[in-house]
Amino acid sequence: MTTTLEFPALLQLIDERSTAFRAAVASAPSLDVQVPTCPEWTLFDLAQHIGEGRRDWAATVAAGPAPAKSAAEGAPAVPREREALLAWLAESTEQLLDALRKVGPDRGCWAWWETLQSPHTSGTVARHQLLQMAVHTYDAQITLGAPQPLPAEVALDGVDEFLSTCVATTSAWPHKPAVIDFHASEGRSWRLSLSADGARSVRLPEAGGQEPDAADLSAWGTADELVLILHDRIPFNSLRLDGDRGLFDQLSAWDPDA
Repeated sequence: MTTTLEFPALLQLIDERSTAFRAAVASAPSLDVQVPTCPEWTLFDLAQHIGEGRRDWAATVAAGPAPAKSAAEGAPAVPREREALLAWLAESTEQLLDALRKVGPDRGCWAWWETLQSPHTSGTVARHQLLQMAVHTYDAQITLGAPQPLPAEVALDGVDEFLSTCVATTSAWPHKPAVIDFHASEGRSWRLSLSADGARSVRLPEAGGQEPDAADLSAWGTADELVLILHDRIPFNSLRLDGDRGLFDQLSAWDPDA
């Protein structure tokens, strides 16, 4: 696993993204407004998902290498009054951060992804939680019509995290083998290989290194754009593309667990 952020930085950035999320909730004209990037949810639903999810992950981290995800016990009902909701959200984040601080980055714990490229450790959970908070903060901000780019360090790590955690699998790719390259304008690139053996990602060498074989599809954009496209928040044609564009449709529609 290629990690660009150390554990203390992950915790700090989770806190920062959580603060930005609460700021969006505080500024919204109503908690009943629909979230355009999660159209089945209102802003209140999104806030509930964030708070309950962080509490459950705090319990999961605290439980260690248990065979299943843990759920927060005795959690209060989600308040609908805005100031109480904001306080509840802040407490949810602190529960997660406190659990992560107590165990450190190397303790084993349950996680839903395959261990192919991302181990089941509290450090990997922290990395995934940062990306979750970053993307959902974007969801809250775009609901207000004022989305902000993901911080560059979060976005760069987020591309790598998504490919190595959410995409990497031993489930067979149901189409002909393919290679997709992702190039961030900040100077970092990744290669995703898809085949009957599943999906694997690697960091590509920086400019001046040995050039890899040509990909079936290459995509160029900012790291922020790459993260949002991988999470289906913006259309893939927002990127500069070269090659078989249909691969993006296939990747988006692919469910390895089906």
